[in-house]
Amino acid sequence: MTRLPIAIAALAAFASPALALDGAGPLVDAAWVVEHAGQENVVIVDVRGDVENTDLGDKPYIAHAVSAPYGTAGWRTEIDGVPGKIPPVADITGLIESLGIDNDDHVVIVPWGTDSTEFGSATRIYWTFRYLGHDAVSILDGGWRQYDAIGGERVAEPVTPETSSFEVTINDTLLATTEDVLAALENKTPLVDGRPVEQFRGESKSPVVAVAGTIPGSVNLPHSELYSGEYAQFAQPETVAALASAVGVGADDANITFCNTGHWASVAWFGLSEVLGNDKTAMYDGSMAEWTQDPSRPMDPARQ
Repeated sequence: MTRLPIAIAALAAFASPALALDGAGPLVDAAWVVEHAGQENVVIVDVRGDVENTDLGDKPYIAHAVSAPYGTAGWRTEIDGVPGKIPPVADITGLIESLGIDNDDHVVIVPWGTDSTEFGSATRIYWTFRYLGHDAVSILDGGWRQYDAIGGERVAEPVTPETSSFEVTINDTLLATTEDVLAALENKTPLVDGRPVEQFRGESKSPVVAVAGTIPGSVNLPHSELYSGEYAQFAQPETVAALASAVGVGADDANITFCNTGHWASVAWFGLSEVLGNDKTAMYDGSMAEWTQDPSRPMDPARQ
């Protein structure tokens, strides 16, 4: 990935959500997290899994953070045979309230930062908050790797939160349904496949997808192009713009991102919507797992 030296503040200027707290944009750096950890109305959500089964010793947690692992806390669920979907509003609201998050809080999501797939846990949860109408949310760019690299405080146990009250205002523009994708095929709205090129071309497929290939007319923006595992950093706005332009998606074009289950798609959505600032970007939550449930839906089984 091309790395361009642009400051976090400059990146935030490209982003669509309002700056919610002390210059915080969609991405914040580790120094920001260290400075604001423990402040009133700042909730750090550690979404790493298997924290205690690591070589981090007896202090594997982030100071002042609550723990809600992406894979086990309930951020996603199976609905009508489709895995990885956003849970019913009551369920996801209950999870957020159990973490002590209310509508006045700025939420900072912290993954491991290992690679683009793992970083997708943070972008997917970020999308969830934005879908629920909570725009005061950021991701720690580089995740735990960057936090630990600057000597961020580590503790033995995560915070035990008090249950809060969280009001939801659904932002329907961020979630695309199967019907929306069918409409996009009719009106030529760009469909952006965030999966690896091999899956996009139909050379391989996920076990949760019934048929190899992609949705006809879609373009490929692999999630791995948007996050550097080597540098533990998300792509800068110019990089995202160049990647989007290369596949024919303009900075202001309405578009829908998808993958297999709406995980990798959230990385592409985050890049286009939050980093590039395209507020016409939606994500197909059910993605190919849902699309291929019905064999009558069109498929392009082989790409060149």
